[in-house]
Amino acid sequence: MWSSRSVSPGRRPEYARTRRSSLNGLKSSDIIKCTVCARECRLQEGQTGACGARKAEQGSVICANYGRITSLALDPIEKKPLARFLPGSRILSCGSYGCNLRCPFCQNYEISMAGETGVPWREISPEELCKMAMSLRPERNTGVAFTYNEPLISFEFLLDTAKLLHRDGMKAVLVSNGSVSREIAERVIPEIDAMNIDLKCFSEEGYRMLGGDFQQTLDFIEIAADSRTHLELTTLIVPGLNDTEEMMEAEARWIAAMDPEIPLHVTRCFPRYKVSGRPLETGRIRRLAEVASGFLSTVLIGNC
Repeated sequence: MWSSRSVSPGRRPEYARTRRSSLNGLKSSDIIKCTVCARECRLQEGQTGACGARKAEQGSVICANYGRITSLALDPIEKKPLARFLPGSRILSCGSYGCNLRCPFCQNYEISMAGETGVPWREISPEELCKMAMSLRPERNTGVAFTYNEPLISFEFLLDTAKLLHRDGMKAVLVSNGSVSREIAERVIPEIDAMNIDLKCFSEEGYRMLGGDFQQTLDFIEIAADSRTHLELTTLIVPGLNDTEEMMEAEARWIAAMDPEIPLHVTRCFPRYKVSGRPLETGRIRRLAEVASGFLSTVLIGNC
């Protein structure tokens, strides 16, 4: 993963025409409510939301990290992970900073838990990013993947870039927690060719602990499953959060009711960020994958 050079946080991108989207939040007196995700942060002028990426400015909520890229790499498509979408190809992967969840086991916490002053970033316009992607076609690059931090908190940049990618015959890929409003889901999903959604666990209690909304994530996945978008899911197995056979069976049954052909990646979590100790034994991960395989046609094991 490549980290860009630092750019003065006070500098405003000249190209960021749509960082002020039509979804500007709800204003009440001097308080503006952001409506992108279930947190619905209530912001005063100049204040940034819990995600670290959306900010109250001149009476609306803007995408403050529009085009601010912290990480850029050419990855195998299987690393996203996508097992059933253009296998053998590569994808230019980019990320910014910020996330609307607070997972204590986050694998990319250095950027996902950072704000504009917490990590180096470089401004890259949608046009520039598309040119980079096109230039990498000889290396089997098929498009751009929005990943590393949470891409949907800067959905305006994602949409602007995806439209240019499609114009040039390239693919837009999303790797996300899926924790955004139905309005955002219905705007973004039609512009995405393939996605992997991280289904953190299968309980309301677990999502509350992570700062998310269980039903909102399920709604996002259901909308995606009912679209033309290629969908795969990942569950990172975290001890004490989602490592029981009962929870895996409930999750697999729910996925199968939508479509038993949706691939599920059952992945072993390694201690990162605020989590220490030893990861689960590989045998336990394989057993959970076996449970899921009783309901789904494609279950893949990761990090074992």
